[in-house]
Amino acid sequence: MIREITLGQYYPIDSLLHRLDPRTKLFGTLIFIVSLFLANSVLAYVAATVFLFGCIRLSRVPFGFMVRGLRAVLVLLLISVSFNLFLTPGEPIVTIGFLKVTWEGLRMAGFMALRLIYLVIGSSVMTLTTTPNQLTDGLEKSLGFLKRVGVPVHEVSMMMSIALRFIPILVEETDKIMKAQMARGADFESGNLIRKAKAMVPLLVPLFISAFRRATDLAMAMEARCYHGGAGRTKMKPLRYAGWDRVAYGVLVAYIVAVVLLRV
Repeated sequence: MIREITLGQYYPIDSLLHRLDPRTKLFGTLIFIVSLFLANSVLAYVAATVFLFGCIRLSRVPFGFMVRGLRAVLVLLLISVSFNLFLTPGEPIVTIGFLKVTWEGLRMAGFMALRLIYLVIGSSVMTLTTTPNQLTDGLEKSLGFLKRVGVPVHEVSMMMSIALRFIPILVEETDKIMKAQMARGADFESGNLIRKAKAMVPLLVPLFISAFRRATDLAMAMEARCYHGGAGRTKMKPLRYAGWDRVAYGVLVAYIVAVVLLRV
């Protein structure tokens, strides 16, 4: 399951979505997330489905690779669906002891499942089509207005992009540690959920040591290159909107309006 995480990875390929300005993709991801929380009808989720699959199609990233990250949130998905399914009051369908499944709970559980799945896939679309450098530049440009109130926008953007970039690195490191411990007789597969969780505890110490070592190496490398934050820094590739970015903004506005109109 650890190896299936796709959030934070970049899929190098030439596509229309890859060529869009990172600010456009950040804004599009934000609009998509907001639309998922606004949607409360079947038609609204149909619009979200069409929009998401259109983006996946334009990204040219294989669909199988895109949905691999869902395995990492499977437990959270099951817990959320179960709570909504059994604890939502309404007209009962099936009663099992003190638990009952209602039509309202079934509807809410379905919407919650779609919401979590689309959140993971939608976020993955952005990271798979945007390099860490582009993401940093896009965040810095998008949040530039916060500099007026003293927010260190460049540093915050840098930290967020580094955190995203470290996700696949730490996943790979965890996989290596697991294989090394399995070669020494560790068992991570058998047993119930609690036993599997306890078996993961010995991974934490070497993983934290590796993470701190990588963070120290990165800090030393940045200092050796005289990095002093965003003040006075120039960009080798300044961000500029193109024609397709304007089209994308128009599509995003039309999409959020459609979701708002279809939610009732």
